[in-house]
Parts: sequence; structure tokens; C-alpha cells
Amino acid sequence: MSKKIRGKNYKKWAEKVPAGKVTLAEAIGIVRTFRTEKWDPSVNLTLWLGIDPKQADQALRGAVSLPHGVGSTKKVIAFCEGEDIARAKAAGAIEAGSDELIKKVSDGWLDFDVAISTPGLMKNVSRLGRVLGPQGKMPSPKAGTVVTDIPTAVKEYAAGKVEYRNDDGGNLHVVVGKASFEDAKLIENAESMIQHIRRSKPATAKGQYFKGVFLSTTMSPAVKVDVQ
Repeated sequence: MSKKIRGKNYKKWAEKVPAGKVTLAEAIGIVRTFRTEKWDPSVNLTLWLGIDPKQADQALRGAVSLPHGVGSTKKVIAFCEGEDIARAKAAGAIEAGSDELIKKVSDGWLDFDVAISTPGLMKNVSRLGRVLGPQGKMPSPKAGTVVTDIPTAVKEYAAGKVEYRNDDGGNLHVVVGKASFEDAKLIENAESMIQHIRRSKPATAKGQYFKGVFLSTTMSPAVKVDVQ
């Protein structure tokens, strides 16, 4: 097996990574230096959780708005009817509608990041499962993308509302901001995400819940964080 080749920046940054765990504030201070003048990477929070991903009642999936956003916007579409169509577009949706929009997506149009829907249209939208499912864009109550308040949902997702879902290893990978953010804003965003996941602990999950917490930027080494 060939060894993974690391760039000179990665090697330089790796020298700054402490051997053990550090506080969240210390980790943020270190991670914010993992960037170059031409690049403002995202700051990623990885949570290794004490859950059994194979058990449906221990799966974690949802969405949360962080106090200071994540430094990026998303293209949002809304499956809705009547007055909600105009309201969705006024709130920032790039497309909104019912049957015509469903057909457009079914025909292969996927130039958007998030799809939300009213509960009443999900019977029709469900036909798009084979198209949107593999893309991770299928509206879902668990993900917070099947809602009655369309304008609010559009605004939140367009502003970068964070969606999360555990992987097969019981990990969550979420963006909590940009390296250019002030320390205080990144700390508050990360703390908000950590507390949200802490409150979302499945009742059937046993033993240590936070098995590992790490901060990194895109393409950088990770810093271990002490959240106990």
C-alpha cells in the first residue's frame, strides 16, 4: 500500500499540533493558523460518538443554525404551493413550486444545495427519491427540510444552516465556520454544535458518548479537543 503524500503546508501545520487534548479555545487558536494568504478554508468539527450506527434508534441526523453562520451560502429550492411560492422566492429560494418543479428535478436539474418541502407535497416529492437520495438532497423531517414555515426554512438554509448525519463509524463531520472568523465566533459556533449534539444523545446509547472530538481545516491535520 502506498503512503499518502502530504504537502509542505500540512507538514508545517502538523508541527503545531499538540500531542494530547487541549481546550476548545486553544484548539481554535491553533486551527485558525492552518491557512494561507490565498485560501480561507472551512473549520471542521468532527465528533466520534459512542453510538451504534447500525441501530436506527441511535442514528443522529438533523440540522442546526449556528450563532454566527458558517461563512457560506446555499442554493435552496422549495416544493410548495399557493402563496408559499412567492414567499419562498422572497426569502431567497432560487426556485419554488410544485408539479413543474418536481418535473424539472426529475428531468435531471440538480443545480441546488438544499431542497425543502411542505408536508402536503411530500407524497409527490417522494417520487424524486431515486434522484435526490443519492445526492443527499431528499427532503426529510429528520433533517428539518420538511416544514410548514417555508420562508423561515429557506432563509436559514440559504444562510448556511448546518445539516449533520452520522457516518458508518459513528462520526459526525460538520463545518463551524471559516478560518478567518474571530476566535470568539468560532468558539461560540463550536460550543453551540457540541451542546446540541450532547442534548441529542440517543436514550439507548450506552457508555462514553463523546469518544473523541477534533478540530481541523480543510486538508489540515486535526487537533484533539477536551470537552469533558
